[in-house]
Amino acid sequence: MSKNTTSARHWLGAAMLALAAVGAQAGPVYGSNLIVNGDAETDVASSWLAFDGYARPQAVAYGPNWVLPTQPGPADRGKRMFAGDGARTAGYQLLDLAGTLTRPLSFKLSGWLGGWASQGDNALLYVSFLDGSDSEIGHATIGPVKPGDRGNVTGLFYREVSDWLPVGTSRLMFSLSMERLGGGDNDGYADNLAFVLDAPAPSLVPEPAGLSWLVLGVLALAVGARRRKPGA
Repeated sequence: MSKNTTSARHWLGAAMLALAAVGAQAGPVYGSNLIVNGDAETDVASSWLAFDGYARPQAVAYGPNWVLPTQPGPADRGKRMFAGDGARTAGYQLLDLAGTLTRPLSFKLSGWLGGWASQGDNALLYVSFLDGSDSEIGHATIGPVKPGDRGNVTGLFYREVSDWLPVGTSRLMFSLSMERLGGGDNDGYADNLAFVLDAPAPSLVPEPAGLSWLVLGVLALAVGARRRKPGA
């Protein structure tokens, strides 16, 4: 087990202590990216919570101090990407499925990950599949993309993994972490992060009275953070 994966499990345990009840937003979720602000183009503080003791990932502009628009990365990279902030960087967000998944669904986890030249700084995206008791019953990971993987070139490189969301899943937790191994900045980079559920075959779609549509509960991140503050 990699150091990064072990750390992700540690963050998962810490975050379970801080979960707050939130409202749900109804609607079909098949074929849509379930990671909020996966491209770092909007306010990071309103979409990613920081783990206790860690800085949340920051959104930085493509340019000389990070990754140039001409260096490797997504064609539709927009103006911003994620980078680490200090030696200890890790943020997360939660998605609540209304009810427990009774049939497996296929998914794809993808994103662009990278770093700076020959430095070992790197990024990792980890998704936990949680049951009704918030116990992890499965997970998927992309990254890290190490210097040798990118030929010691500064930039972002595409990674993806496809698998099955296990029966019993009722909540998803996305964790984005950056590890600093050298230099003054944390040059673990990420952009265009996505988690997409595939619609089941027509013969497997539940009846309308059941789970004909999964209902996505989007974590109200800013509200949740305020609820956890003492005296709030």
